[in-house]
Amino acid sequence: MREPQIDYAAVFRALPGMVALLTPDLVYADANDDFLRLSGRTREQLLGRYIFDVFPDNPNDPAATGMRDVKASMLRAVATGERDTMALQRYDVEDPQRPGHWQERYWSPVNAPVLDSGGQVVLIVHRVEEVTELIRARGGAGDDSRARVLEAELYTRARELQEVNERLRQAHAREREVALALQAAMLPAPSPLPHHRAAVRYRPAIGALNVCGDWYDLVELPGDSLAVAVGDVVGHGLAAACVMGQLRSALSAATRVANGPAQALKALGLYARFVEGAESTTVVTTFIDWNSHTITYSCAGHPPPALLHPDGTVTFLDQATDPPLDARSEAVPRPEARAPFFDGATLALYTDGLVERRHEDIDTGLARLADSLTRHRQADPESLADAILKDLLPATGATDDTALVVIRL
Repeated sequence: MREPQIDYAAVFRALPGMVALLTPDLVYADANDDFLRLSGRTREQLLGRYIFDVFPDNPNDPAATGMRDVKASMLRAVATGERDTMALQRYDVEDPQRPGHWQERYWSPVNAPVLDSGGQVVLIVHRVEEVTELIRARGGAGDDSRARVLEAELYTRARELQEVNERLRQAHAREREVALALQAAMLPAPSPLPHHRAAVRYRPAIGALNVCGDWYDLVELPGDSLAVAVGDVVGHGLAAACVMGQLRSALSAATRVANGPAQALKALGLYARFVEGAESTTVVTTFIDWNSHTITYSCAGHPPPALLHPDGTVTFLDQATDPPLDARSEAVPRPEARAPFFDGATLALYTDGLVERRHEDIDTGLARLADSLTRHRQADPESLADAILKDLLPATGATDDTALVVIRL
């Protein structure tokens, strides 16, 4: 049976209620018929114009905050890639037939992002429902005083809700700054290493919540060996940063006395049982031996490291995968595997923020990583790390932390 051919442009124009499309720069790209009719603007007066050039705040009202609030909501939708529903807004509109005359209006706005296949916001769906007449009608016929009281009550409550939300956002932003500073203090800077080069990157999530659970570590071992680990704590903010610091330090210590990565992860799992918030942490650790040209690795529920061979092929080290930390009631040995490498190969360890996307299979993200490694295989580790982040992370920022370690073998 043939699928029906739908004219989505015609559907958009006919949508009931006011709906407009804006670019991430808040410029009108389109508006449906109801938006044009109820706003009193023509298509020519909207398209290609910045929203607040068309609808500025009422200059006669020094307390007007409609422009500020709507702008903040739209920019949140662009930054987070998530829908933002606003509280009731008073946003006066200039009468297009009587310049200088402003009409008191009340609106219930919702801003929803439209994402492309890479997760980047390309449009904002701006839907507004005018509730001015509803507020006034609630007072009943001839009962203007009751209507004005109800109108003021609704507007006051909506403003209070908006202010509470803004205070919460500011508190989250402060916590985010403290957590990021704490995390930066605890993560090691890569020092020059004798026979190889390393590049590390950490990119915090764009939101105030999903930050500070990722970590990396590089530990020089006896002989010509190096241990490299990457982990991800479930949680966010200061709590996740503190747990991350404890686990990173514990694994770093265990690595120095363990006879391999599996034993190091087993010790870390035992320690994690006594750290609140450490459950379900994922981590992968690799022991690189330049004498034998082998990588020994063990993985606790973490995405597999990627080994880029000199010929451009990529192998994912996924033969020693086990559940995350503290996922079992009893401690059992962790699996361990080995992979050979040739001089000039590259090893990349990363957290899931690099490859996982909503509504997308993880294999798609791994394929993107492999393709990026292959295309940029001639680059030095620093340039390669930057290229990988540019290829895989959305231009508007990721919604999850990302840690990345690149080692030229």
